[in-house]
Amino acid sequence: MATDFDEKRKKAYVNRRSLMDLGMGIIYAGMGGFFLVSELFGIVMEFPPKPFSYIFGGLCLLYGSFRIYRGIKRNYFN
Repeated sequence: MATDFDEKRKKAYVNRRSLMDLGMGIIYAGMGGFFLVSELFGIVMEFPPKPFSYIFGGLCLLYGSFRIYRGIKRNYFN
């Protein structure tokens, strides 16, 4: 009886964490993409300056893709 409850709790935790990782990964990747291509849409940002916005955008894109990968893989207990 207790193992059923523990398995349900574990499955619910994995589902919540996976959904959070996917959602945050999409947000981070979208933000990184925005910083990388904002000048193509005519949006000029004063801060951060040009080279730093490209670096920050690339890092956000990498971290977002990592979060998406982790959400798809769902390997939280190993």
